[in-house]
Amino acid sequence: MKKSLRILVISCLIGLLIMSAFTVSAAKKLEIPVIVKIIGIPWFNEFEAGVKKAAEKFGVNAYVVGPTQADPAQQVKMVEDFIAKGVNGIVVVPNDANALTPVFKKAQSKGIAIITNESPNQPGASWDIENIDNTAFGVANFKKMAELMGGKGEFAVFVGGLTVPLHNLWVDIGLDYLKKNYPNMKLVTDRIPCGEDADLSHTKTLELLQAYPNLKGIVSMGSLGPIGAAQAIREKGLIGKFNILGTVIPKQAAQYLKDGSLQYGYLWDPADSGYAAVYMAMLTAQKKKIGNEIQVPGFGKGVIDQKNKVVRFNAIMDINKKNVDSFTF
Repeated sequence: MKKSLRILVISCLIGLLIMSAFTVSAAKKLEIPVIVKIIGIPWFNEFEAGVKKAAEKFGVNAYVVGPTQADPAQQVKMVEDFIAKGVNGIVVVPNDANALTPVFKKAQSKGIAIITNESPNQPGASWDIENIDNTAFGVANFKKMAELMGGKGEFAVFVGGLTVPLHNLWVDIGLDYLKKNYPNMKLVTDRIPCGEDADLSHTKTLELLQAYPNLKGIVSMGSLGPIGAAQAIREKGLIGKFNILGTVIPKQAAQYLKDGSLQYGYLWDPADSGYAAVYMAMLTAQKKKIGNEIQVPGFGKGVIDQKNKVVRFNAIMDINKKNVDSFTF
């Protein structure tokens, strides 16, 4: 064999070996789909930014999908589809914890890691990620409303949905706090499921104002609830006479905080939630041992509740008209 031909053959073999190595490497890349409550709204756009950052940082194939409405059945179907595909882990922000339990257990039986966010005590989950202390968060919202209302008067509560685990937990905690500390605060009606839809929360606020003329405040869990409510307060000329607070995206809430149609917000950065959830899914899929603390590279330290399978960080942010412009999202 001529020297030039030998060189060509050797070069081809080396090329094939390199291509084979890349193929094996790609095949070993962990696949971690992330199912959010509703695709395309500001909260989960920011959440997705954290997922993408984690995918790049940790070298995994992590990506966001979700229903266009807060539909538990669609989330269940997505989990089923990913089980059939044989992914390594699945992250879910549940619309309905109970509806997802059977498919979560099915995924676990197939060796697929299940990580939830905003769903503590979720049956079938490997771990749940919480960026805040839920008791402190629930109390903060309702205590602030009591202070704004002078400790008495009628108010209402919005949630993203009656089956959204964390929204309803915060409300349970907050109402219990008011009962013990502010007995003259009166909840006028059952919690209203509209906090993930600005148009619906706007409509519900107008209905509440008509039905309860003495209403003085709304606490909203769900980042679009305060926005729609503030729009209604603007329309009715009630700025300075009505109180709204809850979970908000700072840039989305800025104009309402500045004109006084919205008083206060509590939040954490949803990007951090997406980032930490992907990291935990990766560790779980790799069967890494999890101790009593965890250091998430590029984020910070989390405390591990081994009994309840919760990873908890402490990242509550206070948002008001004075500091809203300091946030980047």
